[in-house]
Amino acid sequence: MTHWFHRNPLKATAPVSFNYYGVVTGPSASKICNDLRSSRARLLELFTDLSCNPEMMKNAADSYFSLLQGFINSLDESTQESKLRYIQNFKWTDTLQGQVPSAQQDAVFELISMGFNVALWYTKYASRLAGKENITEDEAKEVHRSLKIAAGIFKHLKESHIPKLITPAEKGRDLESRLIEAYVIQCQAEAQEVTIARAIELKHAPGLIAALAYETANFYQKADHTLSSLEPAYSTKWRKYLHLKMCFYTAYAYCYHGETLLASDKCGEAIRSLQEAEKLYAKAEALCKEYGETKGPGPTVKPSGHLFFRKLGNLVKNTLEKCQRENGFIYFQKIPTEAPQLELKANYGLVEPIPFEFPPTSVQWTPETLAAFDLTKRPKDDSTKPKPEEEVKPVKEPDIKPQKDTGCYIS
Repeated sequence: MTHWFHRNPLKATAPVSFNYYGVVTGPSASKICNDLRSSRARLLELFTDLSCNPEMMKNAADSYFSLLQGFINSLDESTQESKLRYIQNFKWTDTLQGQVPSAQQDAVFELISMGFNVALWYTKYASRLAGKENITEDEAKEVHRSLKIAAGIFKHLKESHIPKLITPAEKGRDLESRLIEAYVIQCQAEAQEVTIARAIELKHAPGLIAALAYETANFYQKADHTLSSLEPAYSTKWRKYLHLKMCFYTAYAYCYHGETLLASDKCGEAIRSLQEAEKLYAKAEALCKEYGETKGPGPTVKPSGHLFFRKLGNLVKNTLEKCQRENGFIYFQKIPTEAPQLELKANYGLVEPIPFEFPPTSVQWTPETLAAFDLTKRPKDDSTKPKPEEEVKPVKEPDIKPQKDTGCYIS
């Protein structure tokens, strides 16, 4: 199911040398600058390395972030910030707005932007793993966990670090509250898709599956609504994906709710519920076509081509025919004109983000090391100031070929 999840591109960044000629006055400070440069470069390499796994990503991210913390926090853990917070200019592009970078001379901006890319990596890793032909139960759990980790990172950035920026995020940029909230919700919704697939595979009660599908559809609707005030030029494609997933899982909810109603001898209401599922499934199919024709950031996924998608169409058709037969032979109930109100609440399987914290400041940072950075020696013509001609090269992401579809990402 590699192409079941929509993914926006990774953020790109300008190289950072961490060379502070004149400012660095001792070997311990020089070593920290070298380690910052190499750990940053290593982390950026891993974002596009298909052999990278969550353990490698966590180790590389912790290595860089623990060193970067010395540019942000005071060593005595007071509320004071580090004297080095504004020494370096950082440039990052955005996932939706192409290759026009934002620049801030602020280490907090770097921490957030790199953290954002780490979260994006977890979503892309989950998507790749879900695309394996014969995914194991352990791998399915890792997909689920990776999406919850990503949601936790996005949430932590939004609540604990973005408010610390001196320069607020511009409208429509990644660090703006609407976008980052949409990422949090999408991760939760996609993790719940794994839960639904598992519940179907294990033949759990239709009522539970209907409730989970309804909650997941609501997540997608909320994410779509969060993006509704953004510029259509760069948000339409993403919103089409969120809308089609909302229709798809609402159709799922009505389908399984129909089964629950039939089991309660409410055959007329069951037929109406399944008719609604049929209508929403057709709408989801139409939205898949619209999504495929919409230009925008990220590769185009093909949900309607998946067996998991097509299975629902067959399930709705077969269950509706069964209900109509039963009603013609046994129940003779009137079919309501209005579809039943879905007031379904799942008591199990709801996804919460896994709480995230950045690692503590590296032990390499000592008062002596910090003192070896002498800001009075900064050259007047400061080379860390932004240079407009510096180009930020886009991230070349590996092209993932879809594998044979087995219809579900849990086995």
